[in-house]
Amino acid sequence: MKTEIMRFFFLPQEDYDRLRPLSYPMTDVFLICFSVVNPASFQNVKEEWVPELKEYAPNVPFLLIGTQIDLRDDPKTLARLNDMKEKPICVEQGQKLAKEERAAMWNVQL
Repeated sequence: MKTEIMRFFFLPQEDYDRLRPLSYPMTDVFLICFSVVNPASFQNVKEEWVPELKEYAPNVPFLLIGTQIDLRDDPKTLARLNDMKEKPICVEQGQKLAKEERAAMWNVQL
């Protein structure tokens, strides 16, 4: 069995909105990463990435991957989030989104 892994890092920027889907054909699985200590990245998953993949690659499975889980309890990180009146993304929020979108969910320390 031949396995080929290609990794692309895309930001949801308008300049690339029309170009990104050109890289989607022949994809077997998407890995959508977000930082659990960056609520905006989680919002981007919900508002940008999942809808885009459903539109352009509706039959391709995807995994939601919460990164930086080691910082969920970090005092400096919590203070920074508190200053912005935000909280880390909890496991339940990730699991809820994964269930709603029929995706798998992993948390990793990166």
